[in-house]
Amino acid sequence: MKEKKYNHSFASRLSRWVILVLLIMMGGLSYYLYVFSKDFVVDVSANSFRVGMRSSDRAINNLISDVSVAVKNNLFDIGRHLKEPDQMQAIVERIVTQNPRIRSCGISFVDNYYPQKGRWFCPYAWHNDSMQVVTRQLGSANNDYLSAKWFKTAIARDSAYWSEPFFDGQDAKTPLVAYICPIRDSQGSTVAILGADLSLDFVTQILEEQDSIFDEDIVGLSGVLHSLVLSGNGSYITHPDHRRIKKGNFFVHVKDADEPGVAEKIVNQIKERKTSDHETSNIVVVNRKESYVFFSPLTDTDWILMATVPTYGIDFVGVVMGIVILLVIVGVLTVTFLVCFLTIRRTAQPLKQLADTADKVAQGQFDTPLPTIKHRDEICQLRDSFENMQHSLTEYIENLKKTTTAKASIENELKIAHGIQMSMLPKTYPAFPSREDIDIFGQLTPAKAVGGDLYDFFIRDEKLYFCIGDVSGKGVPASLVMAVTRSLFRNIAAHTAEPERMVMGINDSLSDNNETNMFVTLFVGVMDLKTGNMDYCNAGHDMPLLLTDSEVSLLPCDPNIPAGVFPEWEFSRQQIQLKRGATLFLYTDGLNEAEDIDHNQFEMDRVMDTAKAAGNNPQELIAAMSAAVGQFVGDAEQSDDLTMFAIQRK
Repeated sequence: MKEKKYNHSFASRLSRWVILVLLIMMGGLSYYLYVFSKDFVVDVSANSFRVGMRSSDRAINNLISDVSVAVKNNLFDIGRHLKEPDQMQAIVERIVTQNPRIRSCGISFVDNYYPQKGRWFCPYAWHNDSMQVVTRQLGSANNDYLSAKWFKTAIARDSAYWSEPFFDGQDAKTPLVAYICPIRDSQGSTVAILGADLSLDFVTQILEEQDSIFDEDIVGLSGVLHSLVLSGNGSYITHPDHRRIKKGNFFVHVKDADEPGVAEKIVNQIKERKTSDHETSNIVVVNRKESYVFFSPLTDTDWILMATVPTYGIDFVGVVMGIVILLVIVGVLTVTFLVCFLTIRRTAQPLKQLADTADKVAQGQFDTPLPTIKHRDEICQLRDSFENMQHSLTEYIENLKKTTTAKASIENELKIAHGIQMSMLPKTYPAFPSREDIDIFGQLTPAKAVGGDLYDFFIRDEKLYFCIGDVSGKGVPASLVMAVTRSLFRNIAAHTAEPERMVMGINDSLSDNNETNMFVTLFVGVMDLKTGNMDYCNAGHDMPLLLTDSEVSLLPCDPNIPAGVFPEWEFSRQQIQLKRGATLFLYTDGLNEAEDIDHNQFEMDRVMDTAKAAGNNPQELIAAMSAAVGQFVGDAEQSDDLTMFAIQRK
């Protein structure tokens, strides 16, 4: 009886506290909804608009990315055929044909670039009203693009960019923007401008679809929301009224409402490309209507995505939502109180006995008997869980002892494996102290105790045999394939001086019974130390860098597949003359794909910039590259094996 009285007292006290808390919550929420319902709905709507604007942002970015990528993918082909003017028309026709979102495309060459074509040469292709691709040559005395402002601006700029809106002469009704990219010859001089035109109807369609979702799900009043895109100077990229494109400017149309300075604040935020920091006071007059303004920069351009919502659209919803929420809260709190009160009275009775027993178990008395619970409910389940915990803790302690011992043994074995693996790689430098015609330095840093990268070299018959490789995966499996690959290189190189035969032998051996589907990217070379002639074969590996006194460039490599993928693959051999003083820098993708804590990659631009600054000495080059990668990565964990290997013909 005493126990029952104790439980009843606990339930009563807790129930009274529940009543008090619920009353306070109801009173506070009622007051809050009464006074701040409009601000609440504005903030919720603002967050919803931002979510929707992010969706529009992604859709627009995908759209402009499709255009820019299509242009960039054809730059190499244009450069390859620069001496063939008749190929240019076929290229622009292919760009438009393969990319239905590109309205038109043209390549405008500089003055008299092809003398046989005259001063003006602009192969051009576009989609007509039937979506058929039409081509023609636009340049002429009547269509003097050489004197046009856009052409002079594009020639003066050294990078690709999106133009301001314009109306094409082929279709004066549809506003367009162009992705403009310079075309350079082999000397780096700009010889032409490649322009791909995007119809703003695609962008407008994305915004109209987003507006319809907002009207239905958020605002509740059809037609009050308008989304549009601005350029960095406030000009309209898109607008429901096409007459304002190119001519209208948002900075002119926005005015202060009740609070001075708000319009200027919003204009400054747009100019500085800051995300909208919405407050209830951010009400301005847009086109003679008091409106809320939401905006967000589009990441791949200097454009701004914006939405304007008249205040009456949200204010009305705020009042209705406040009333509905208040009624819902009153009903929910009432039901919650009744459920809590009844549940507390029923479940609190056996808890004290179970808590006392659990305290003894927590003190290490795992064999303490647990109370018997008659009802098959959550308390009974809790009692059974405690019983399972007693058995699990006993087993866990025993297993922990065994696991600790096994882990120590594994760690010791991995240390031994690491030592064995490192001993297989060249580690004495200078590698050939008696020779004055060659300087070599290499370094391997595994991401785990053992790794899958390798490099090796030796001299026979006045020829330097060398290789670098990267096995798929990391850890022990990759280290075993690495050891096999290194042994195969040594064995096969003892019988041939042709690098493609070495790679084919390694490929056939690794492909045989390759049930784990592991492969290795390889670069194998054989250099004649007297002449500097170097034969090499690349099997899916990153292209090495070639450093001379004047420049740093990528060594051309055929796109062969990695070794171990397909047996009997015919790998190609290439040849280059390595000048005296030149350095060949080889590396694995652990260098250019090294990531910082934000998962940004080191990338080839940084690799080449570091190589230019470091010079041609192999040891100094690798030391500078290691320092640059270490500074870039910072505290981020190494994600892949990193191997660097440099050869200088002195």
